Amino acid sequence: MFRLNLKIALRNLWKNKTASFINVVGLAIGLAACLMLLLYVTYEWNFDKQSKNAADVYTTMTNIAGEGGTISGTFEGSTTAFGPAIKQDVPEVKYMTRLDYGRKSLIANGTNSFKRNSKFAEPDFFHMYDFEFINGNPNTALNNPNSVVLTETTANILFGTTDVLNKTVRFQDKIDLNVTAVIKDQPDNSSNKFDYLMPWSLLGSIDPGAKELNWENYSYVTLVMLKPNANLDLVNKKIKEVIKRNTDVDFQSQCLFPLSKLHLYGKFENGKSIGGNIEQIWLFTGLGFGILLIACINFMNMATAKSEKRAKEVGIKKTIGANRWSLITQFLTESMVLAFVAVIVAIALLELFLPTFNHLLNIKLNMGYFNGGSWIGILAIVFATGLIAGSYPAFYLSAFNPIQTLKRKIGKNSFLQISLRQVLVVGQFCFAIILIISTLVIYRQIQYVKNRPVGFNINALVEMPQDGELKTKYELLRAELLKSGAVTSMFQSSVSLSHRGSNFMDIRWEGMTQAENTQLFNQVATTYDYIKTNGIKMLEGRDFSEKFASDTAGIMVSASAVKTFGYTNPVGKTVTVFGDKFNIIGVFDDYVWDSPYKSNNPMVVFFDPRRKGTITMRLNEAHTLEQNINTITQLTKSLNPAYPVEINFLNTLYADKYNTEKTLGILSNLFGGLAIFVSCLGLFGLVAYSAEQRTKEFGVRKVLGASVANLMQLLSVSFVKMIVVAIVIATPISYFAMNKWLTKFEFHTEFNWWLVPLAAFGTLFVALVTISFQAFKSAKANPVQALKYE
Repeated sequence: MFRLNLKIALRNLWKNKTASFINVVGLAIGLAACLMLLLYVTYEWNFDKQSKNAADVYTTMTNIAGEGGTISGTFEGSTTAFGPAIKQDVPEVKYMTRLDYGRKSLIANGTNSFKRNSKFAEPDFFHMYDFEFINGNPNTALNNPNSVVLTETTANILFGTTDVLNKTVRFQDKIDLNVTAVIKDQPDNSSNKFDYLMPWSLLGSIDPGAKELNWENYSYVTLVMLKPNANLDLVNKKIKEVIKRNTDVDFQSQCLFPLSKLHLYGKFENGKSIGGNIEQIWLFTGLGFGILLIACINFMNMATAKSEKRAKEVGIKKTIGANRWSLITQFLTESMVLAFVAVIVAIALLELFLPTFNHLLNIKLNMGYFNGGSWIGILAIVFATGLIAGSYPAFYLSAFNPIQTLKRKIGKNSFLQISLRQVLVVGQFCFAIILIISTLVIYRQIQYVKNRPVGFNINALVEMPQDGELKTKYELLRAELLKSGAVTSMFQSSVSLSHRGSNFMDIRWEGMTQAENTQLFNQVATTYDYIKTNGIKMLEGRDFSEKFASDTAGIMVSASAVKTFGYTNPVGKTVTVFGDKFNIIGVFDDYVWDSPYKSNNPMVVFFDPRRKGTITMRLNEAHTLEQNINTITQLTKSLNPAYPVEINFLNTLYADKYNTEKTLGILSNLFGGLAIFVSCLGLFGLVAYSAEQRTKEFGVRKVLGASVANLMQLLSVSFVKMIVVAIVIATPISYFAMNKWLTKFEFHTEFNWWLVPLAAFGTLFVALVTISFQAFKSAKANPVQALKYE
């Protein structure tokens, strides 16, 4: 029976080539879009979930106390004393490891040197992830302070092989490290990814803050693995007691949070997770299945439109004894065959466009054809697609009365048939119009924030990390660069102009009423020409100057800091930071240094040449960009030969701040366009079939004097009405949804009224072009052929 149904299915698909082509292409695009989005969703969903014990791994979050017992902020970080204390006093803790945040550091094999992502960790780190060791022993790999674990890629880059045990590499051109293990590369969706790993004991010898057990410095990360079935709420209560015993803090200043949830649920309010990237995951999942559903609707519409042709076939089969279930099986077999043909085309499309998709989002997605789970997922989607697309036509066509169908009297059901088809078409275009309006709003929001002034002159501004000899030879480099004319001014600072972190709360000011400060401040340590180089607007006072020796005890503060202090004439007033008094010598306007979507913390800028990190330079615009960069590269390399020269443009660094919304915009644009295309593909098929059904009517009308325009209007008007209804329904839904999305941002654009007609006319225009092509073709047909086509 199956073979017979398969033959009939293939015969019908071949017989109705146009309808089959439209259905296959529509379903293939829908499946390809759905699979591509699901690949992205799976990538995001599996962040930090690769380990078999991932559910038991937790990271430490620090809460910042606000006014009135509230929590003003939460970030991933902990003190060095926290981990050892809870491991000793909380029995549910099975493993604990402290890590740094990681950074790009120099690693070399002789003259073969590269800057790669480094990390320091304690030995228990190997229990947090399922590292696959190519060489070496996980139990001893980090025992020696001067040891290093390389990833497979790093080992191949440095040595050309992974057989590198006991070989020596040089770290930061200062310390020789012995290779004790080589591991497989970690997946990209791991928050603690590294290229090489070193022992925590080595960090202690480099960074005194890591060696000391203190409860004040929140510059590190602590990961914890709890015993199976441990109660997290109970553990956090015990942690609160540990903190209370060791400090004078009486609230939950540090707590554990599932590491596998941080990427998707990393938005906190008052110490509680309230969502995050998970919202985009649900959005993209809905988008993928929405496009697939549009393709399925196309199939349903085409099948019900052909009902008159299939009615006779159903009537004959029922007359000679076929039951309804056998007919349902036949029609479902047709839809399944169509779905399997479509999935082959979809996989080909996926392979063709996946590299472009990866490039757009700057990620590495692949299909994983040798993964059984991938095929189960694909077959499940294909099976569901076949059922959804074929279910209504199967049940609808199999219900025809054989006597009525053989007499060609199926018109009584036409009202219901047309009604459902109208609902499906309206639903298709509703979804597409919502996507178009949403895409326009997202684009305007990104442009609004991009065009929001950052607060300084970002053009011709570059920076480079202050590595190696640049830490001790900054003044020499400065003199040489200014003499060369490649730069007009420069400064060194503890952090980049575009940075995260470097926050503190230990600050007091004149007239301060509360016992302790609850406002988070940002700190920057810098040298001369800070304001001159970056171009931040000075509101009062002056920049640091070599003419004033007292500037070592001076600070510059942002306008928002002055507002927090409550000073009316801030210049000359004092503030106390970390127990030391400083005089305010200048007030500068607030600028964007962290997120461009919200107000940044008040800032305090110190003069401190001892704190190094980044060199910022303003290029001389009288010379070409190439000349300036070549000069900087040559002079820097001559003073710091062991390190590669990394010159970063500030406008590029600031562009990276819009990546999340950029991803949302790219996906909305791409798949919104696909939704419109698939909808119009189905519309083209319906118009073509409607024209075919009315061939004789058009012939009669043309003989009686109807013009081409009359016939085109006759064929188009019902479809245009459906699209207009879709616009009316989609508009309020879009307005509500996008207004809610915009309110998530402190700085946001408005939902302008003109977005609705723009989206409406755009959709209507594309649909009219689709309809008009087939309508014109039908209206121009020879009436003689039309009248004798039966």
